[in-house]
Amino acid sequence: MVEHRKPIPVAEAVERVIKKAQALGTERVALGDSYGRILAEPVKASHDVPPFNRSPYDGFAIRSQDSAGASGENRKRFEVIDHIGAGAVSGKTVQEGEAVRIMTGAPLPAGTDSVVMFEQTVDSGSSITIRKPFEALENVSLQGEDMQKGDAIIESGSFIHPGTVAVLATFGYAEVIVARLPVVGILSTGTELLDVSEPLVPGKIRNSNGPMIAAQLMRMGIRCRTYGMSADDLDASFAVVKQAAEETDILITTGGVSVGDFDFLPAIYERLGADVLFNKVAMRPGSVTTVAVANGKYLFGLSGNPSACFTGFELFVRPAILKMMGADKLYLPHTQAVLAEDFEKPNPFTRFIRAAYDGASVQPAGFNMSNAVSSIARGNALIVLPGGTRGYQAGTMVDVLLLGVEEGSNEWAL
Repeated sequence: MVEHRKPIPVAEAVERVIKKAQALGTERVALGDSYGRILAEPVKASHDVPPFNRSPYDGFAIRSQDSAGASGENRKRFEVIDHIGAGAVSGKTVQEGEAVRIMTGAPLPAGTDSVVMFEQTVDSGSSITIRKPFEALENVSLQGEDMQKGDAIIESGSFIHPGTVAVLATFGYAEVIVARLPVVGILSTGTELLDVSEPLVPGKIRNSNGPMIAAQLMRMGIRCRTYGMSADDLDASFAVVKQAAEETDILITTGGVSVGDFDFLPAIYERLGADVLFNKVAMRPGSVTTVAVANGKYLFGLSGNPSACFTGFELFVRPAILKMMGADKLYLPHTQAVLAEDFEKPNPFTRFIRAAYDGASVQPAGFNMSNAVSSIARGNALIVLPGGTRGYQAGTMVDVLLLGVEEGSNEWAL
């Protein structure tokens, strides 16, 4: 007898997954290893940035009042009394009619309050002349204009990107406290599967899902444990799943979650005493996606069809991992774009179509059946089409989920 499954909306499925996420704890890593991790403590400015008034240009530091009345017909002359570069400090206090030659980044000498760029002067070496007056603080980068001591700069839960690394370095973080990475296992099921190195034989296909998921995890900075491929045997598959679930925080299986004669994962979840969060989602592809939790460990049962497997990872596994690491942005970034070609076939379920997005318009990336592989390779986005009784015509504004973007969104798009 075929099991009857009731599909739930995608948003509800995502919410059920997120609610089960358990924090993984923290660890300390070197600054150079922090890119791509999730910050586990807030960063506050320990000093002003810049820490002093400094020159943003190569030029001459002067007293602005000494430039009053300067013009083409009345050039003002200044005696150059010192020369400083970035990292140096002038020991001179500038008096009336004096200037200090100053390089970008150097602190303003005592007595000065403006900077004249080189190209605004006639330089004779020991003196300069200028032809315009300068205001107080003109061409000056002010102490604390970027960040002030005590300011909250970056919140806990933030993704560490190159700009974050720059801030951490500015405040002397040689080591950074970040969320621990989850231990993730991958098990591909199906007697029909061959290793990628094996030649094709009748009735067999190479395992593309395992390497694909490993790459999706790598894109998140997470390495995985591979549990190989499991044949369609209930007892053998149960033993592998049980072991993997004990050794990992998350086990991702591909295939075996439908209702066919050799789809054993539902029975395996029952043997494990797992809490099945859902076993059917109102989506195409990937409606048979199943998620369970056993002893606090996630069991993600993704479809054996490559496109459905890929989509299931991005919609469910990715936000669960990020929530476990305390991230403040869990979801794929999203936008809207003009549909560039007709998509006429109606479907009662929400569709996620592998797509090519160019910043303004979006179109399917090729063959889009759930078992397709080529469209995954060509696509950089997912078109989201709500379920209903109609198709969609070119020119319609549609929702788009963006793939491969290093930082996501803090809100679910749908």
